[in-house]
Amino acid sequence: MPVLTIREVAAQTGVSPATLRMWEARYGFPVPERLPSGHRRYSDEDVERVRRVVVARDAGLSMRAAVERALGARTEPETSVFAALRRRRPDLAPYLLPKRTLIALSHAIEDECCARAERPVLIGGFQRPLFFRHAETRWRELARTARAAVVFAEFPKRRDPAAGPVEVPIEPDHPSLREWVLVCDAPDYAAFLAAWERPGQDGVPDADRAFETIWSVEPELVREAAHVAAGIVTGAAPDLASTLHPALAGTPPPAGDELRLVGALTNRMVAYVATGEALTLPAPRASRGD
Repeated sequence: MPVLTIREVAAQTGVSPATLRMWEARYGFPVPERLPSGHRRYSDEDVERVRRVVVARDAGLSMRAAVERALGARTEPETSVFAALRRRRPDLAPYLLPKRTLIALSHAIEDECCARAERPVLIGGFQRPLFFRHAETRWRELARTARAAVVFAEFPKRRDPAAGPVEVPIEPDHPSLREWVLVCDAPDYAAFLAAWERPGQDGVPDADRAFETIWSVEPELVREAAHVAAGIVTGAAPDLASTLHPALAGTPPPAGDELRLVGALTNRMVAYVATGEALTLPAPRASRGD
């Protein structure tokens, strides 16, 4: 029975009463019982869930993702970086970009990662092996100083080269093979890009293939993308969990309003350069890519 006061929950979890009230108002968590007087009462299960949120936050998850995990809302692993980030952050507007623009945007992220990031975690999703082979020289350079570097695609077999990223094969029917994924997660630089390829483009020239694209340099969002991408990788190669998950532990630095505004401006600039006008797409259904 819910008999614990908010101060007792705070004492047991280390989360202040003010923070618990803020979580309840902003995220609908935790949900206490209310006495006729209006005072909150919590159960032992509520305490355990709050503790799970604290652990998830310490591991780098956003508050929404931490609550989702604590409540056990998803028992199946994520299969799409694009769908997962759109579901968790519906305000993250996608833009329709051709492949040639995605290549330029990816190169910009990779170049900054190589120049600024110290010991980053790098994860790339390339759909087909041929696409990775075109970028392999760049990724070998990126992997030289990375804490962990992994790429996944429809590879025929796994490869662990001495100088280069680990190549993880993904099953041909996996939803992630419809995506273009790039994650660079480091304490001093963070960026991710996830692009979902629209169906029905068999006759379209390769450089003009259209992708619904999201990207961000907000460290918390990048960490979420990194966790989802790592989940896809470790689903196919479980032994890499001991490398990727510790590398993604810890809380990413906060993103201020200035960083968000710069990101929003950059998004529109890229969209204008790519298409002549910024095209914001309607929010996709939550099930897309899952």
